[in-house]
Order: sequence, then structure tokens, then C-alpha cells
Amino acid sequence: MLKQTNEKPYRCEVCEKRFGESGNLKTHMLTHTKEKPHRCDVCEKRFSRRGSVKRHKMTHTKEKPHRCTVCAKRFSESRSLRTHMLIHTNDKAHRCNVCEKRFRLVATLKRHMVTHTKEKPHRCDVCEKRFRQFGTLKRHMVTHTKEKRHRCDVCEKRFSQRGDLKLHTLTHTKEKPHGCDFCEKRFRQVGTLKTHMLTHTKEKPYQCNVCEKRFGQRGNLKTHMLTHTNQKPYRCAVCEKCFTQGAHLKRHMLTHTKEKPHRCDVCEKRFSRNGNLKTHMLTHTNQKPYRCDICEKRFTARGSLKSHITTQHNKDKPLGRNLAERNV
Repeated sequence: MLKQTNEKPYRCEVCEKRFGESGNLKTHMLTHTKEKPHRCDVCEKRFSRRGSVKRHKMTHTKEKPHRCTVCAKRFSESRSLRTHMLIHTNDKAHRCNVCEKRFRLVATLKRHMVTHTKEKPHRCDVCEKRFRQFGTLKRHMVTHTKEKRHRCDVCEKRFSQRGDLKLHTLTHTKEKPHGCDFCEKRFRQVGTLKTHMLTHTKEKPYQCNVCEKRFGQRGNLKTHMLTHTNQKPYRCAVCEKCFTQGAHLKRHMLTHTKEKPHRCDVCEKRFSRNGNLKTHMLTHTNQKPYRCDICEKRFTARGSLKSHITTQHNKDKPLGRNLAERNV
């Protein structure tokens, strides 16, 4: 009978990481040599591990042999099922010894720990930008290769990330699998649900270290920080106008392309911005969610309410306190 030991006798000569088995060392060495000896015979994509090829081939066969006994959701990999089961048990056995936050997976804990150490061990070989997570580096690399391997079976639109494709397919199915426990509103993305939940909890965990203003989302804090640095990292390749947010640049680009990707399902009118489409939809439902708190007149658009207050009530005053909150 073999005696259990924590000894790891096999050491990588490149990064000095140690392993308990020689096979694991051999597999690890491929991360340094970039060798990918295993090839998918369907799409010819190459992998460093044989097991990775087997998992990848299920994306072609659509096979999902592993089923959750609680909610019947199916998975292509057993480990994905095991991870999913933790949602039902709500077991968070892994605790951060710095902030005591708990996690279901040890891998999630490891990623979280980097937020305390500020370590960014993964470096892009092209532009030398560094990342905390290897997955983030892989997604970043696509910005250099411009590769879009993931294709929608319905409209044939292509995506660089599998996750982006999954979210896109929900626009065809209209499925919103993530429901709010407070107001029963439903969302396509769990991240959107988490953001929405903050409207109920009023929690603002992210604080600016310059002015101490707090935010519910990390992304909003990052955007806010640019107001202190006056940095505008997003530049239009056509007119060279710069923006603080990537989303603002995307909207601006539509002024050059004249593209109107958002279509009304009722009258098929098209819009360049999703917000404009939402406002337009109110013309079909006759809903007027914006109310003047002075004369109680209602409007379909917030801009119309602002104009009304300025022209009818505050002709000689700056627009301010009389703007009513939205009442749906």
C-alpha cells in the first residue's frame, strides 16, 4: 500500500513549479513550449491535452450526458455538473483568510486572492499587458488575432468568445433564466441580475480612494476614476475623438457607420441606440412613465419631461429640483 505524501519530486526547470507525478510535469511543460499535439478532427483546432480535445468535441456533437437531479439541467462535463450542484446546496466551503469572504470553488477563491495581492502573473506576449487571470489573458489575445471562432446557428453572427455567443443566443430564444427574488424581474445574464439586486440592497461596495464616493459596480468606479485623471483611453479610428468609456465609443461609431442595429418588433423601425428603441416602444404601449411633479402631466421620454419643465415651469430658472422621478 502506497504511503500518502505531500512530496512533489518533479520540478519544472523553467518556472520551478513542482508536481507529484511526472505526467503532470510533462503536461505542464507544454505551457512553456506552446506545443499542442492533440487535434480536433472536426474543426482542426489544436490542444495541449487529450482531455481538452474530448471536452471540445462535445461542442460539435452538442452531447450533454450529465444531468442535474434537482433541476434537470444538462452538462457536457461531469465537473460542470459538480460545480452546478453547489448552487443547490449553497455550500461555500472555501474562505478567504484576508476578508473572510466565502466561495463555492477553490479556483474562485484563488482568483479572489489576487485582488488582495494585486499580482498579475499572466502577460500578453504581443503588447506585454498583464492580467490576474489566465482566462482574461486568453480573451485579450483575441483582440490581437481578431479571430471569431464561435458562430450563431440562427443568424450566423460570429463571436470571439463562447460566452458572448451564449448571451447572444438568448436574444433569439427570448429566454431570461435569472429571476430576482425581490421583484420577480428576470434577466438574461446573472451579472445583470447581480447588478439589479443592488437596487434593492442599496449596497455600494466599491469606493473611490480619491473622493470616497461609493459605487455599486466595479465598472462604474473605474469609469469614475477617469474623472480624476482626465484620461480618455478610447479613441475613434475615424475622427480621433476620445472617450472615457468603450460603450460611448461604440455609440459614437454608429454616427460614422450609420448602422441601426436595434429594430422595433411592432413596426420594424430601426434605431442606432437601444435606449431610443425602448423610448419608441412606449408609443405602441401608450405608457408614459415620466411625470411632472408640478402639473402631473405625463411623458413617454425623460427628455420631453425636461423640456416641459424648462418651457412651462422654469422659464427663467435652471432645470433642477422640479424633475420628477420616474413612476412606472
